[in-house]
Amino acid sequence: MTSPTSRASEKSIFFTEPVVTALQKIGIYGGTFDPIHYAHLILAREALEQLQLERIIFVPAATSPGKDAPIASNDMRWEMLLAAIAGDACFEADDFELCRPPPSYTITTIKQLAIKHREADLFFLIGDDNLPQLPTWREFDGLQKMVTFVVLRRVEKPIAHEYLSVERRIDISATEIRNRVARGAPIRYLVPPIVEEMIRTRYTYLEVSK
Repeated sequence: MTSPTSRASEKSIFFTEPVVTALQKIGIYGGTFDPIHYAHLILAREALEQLQLERIIFVPAATSPGKDAPIASNDMRWEMLLAAIAGDACFEADDFELCRPPPSYTITTIKQLAIKHREADLFFLIGDDNLPQLPTWREFDGLQKMVTFVVLRRVEKPIAHEYLSVERRIDISATEIRNRVARGAPIRYLVPPIVEEMIRTRYTYLEVSK
């Protein structure tokens, strides 16, 4: 008579589905932020929520190619930016463009961020006023493969494009703010109160004509 096989001697093989971890979705928002203002912050929040990003990293430029140097110093712009985003866990800032010689090329920044955030999909936020020059950016073909462009509405008349977009438009500009400070006009409701106070107490933009 054959004895029954003991269950303890049986070998069971279990197959499990591979675990797929979703990549983080991180927004990168570059600019001079001279000064940072409510349009920057509102549109960053709009992109965060609309595209379900985990966070937005603000990257202030030393000097953007083809543009005039910022009016406020690097230190002042960095301090205003940090003050403006303080308390928002979804906003952070990185100063590596300020720590390297200008000009600030986007491809250099993205290569650094891709190394720093290996497990992330990068979404690069740009104003639609940059669209005409976008194909001329350094290593543009490579840049397109590394990021998903997100276009923020700035100009009054929409510009046709093929990228993701945030259609909300906030009609505030850093140029307007600097000129208002220079002529003694108030900037309340255009910038966060802490930024307004920093500009006032440090006598920034008083002799601006652009």
